[in-house]
Amino acid sequence: MNFECEYIEKLAKLVSDNQLSEITLEDGDKAITIKKGAAVSAVVQASAPVAAVAAPAQAAAVEAASAVQKSADTPKGTPITSPMVGAFYAAPSPGSEPYVKVGDVVKAGQVVCIVEAMKLMNEIESEVSGKVVQICVEDGQSVEYGQVLMYVE
Repeated sequence: MNFECEYIEKLAKLVSDNQLSEITLEDGDKAITIKKGAAVSAVVQASAPVAAVAAPAQAAAVEAASAVQKSADTPKGTPITSPMVGAFYAAPSPGSEPYVKVGDVVKAGQVVCIVEAMKLMNEIESEVSGKVVQICVEDGQSVEYGQVLMYVE
């Protein structure tokens, strides 16, 4: 695997365009990892030093603008994050009322949504009590491990 700049830029664009947080490609003793908002690293061997290559300027600019927007939009409160990769569902079934809406008060242990993974419906419970101040994903949207689903204040 030859890690040319053009190839690395294409991978960075893939991460950015598909709203991924990280991508890792491995081929034998070579690997490349691209993390959103981080430098790109290529590893030749475990004992060899890591060569860092700067991410494309376009991706860096998008990340900087995104970070500024997120800091302005991020409400105070405790985030409820997805414990797995899957599809977010706000209600127990299509056409049903959502488990919670913005402004609802939830208790610790209360089911707030479902994340479907591998055809299994996983109920996500709130770890804190409080008021739902923001729901960050739309019904049916794919979510990643650790992605914020909602904030409870």
